[in-house]
Amino acid sequence: MEIQVNVDCADPDAMMTFYAAALGYTPYGTAGGYRSAIPNDNVGPKIVFQKVPEAKVVKNRMHLDLVVDDIEAEAARFEALGARRMSASPVVEHGCSWIVMADPEGNELCLCDS
Repeated sequence: MEIQVNVDCADPDAMMTFYAAALGYTPYGTAGGYRSAIPNDNVGPKIVFQKVPEAKVVKNRMHLDLVVDDIEAEAARFEALGARRMSASPVVEHGCSWIVMADPEGNELCLCDS
C-alpha cells in the first residue's frame, strides 16, 4: 500500500516549495491545479497540493507530526521558510514535547521531540 498526503490550498506552487524545503522533498509533478513532492530518500509519503477555492477557517482534522532532533532549531528553520509558530512555549505532555506551527496557509503541524 502506498500512502499519499493531500493538502488543500490556495497556492499549490508556494505550498510545494515550502514543504519541499521544510521536509527535504523534491518537487515531483504537476497536473492542472495539482502539484506534488516526494521525499529525497524515497522514505515517506508523496505529498499532493490541491488547489481549492475556499480558504482554511478552522483547525485541521488531521495534521503532520514531524519528529525532529531539536524542536526549537526546527521551529526557527520553519519560520525562516514562511511558517508561523502557534505555541509560544513547547507543549509538554506524557514525557513528550512539541511546538505547534502553521504552514504559510495556516495548516497546523507539530514539531515533536519523540
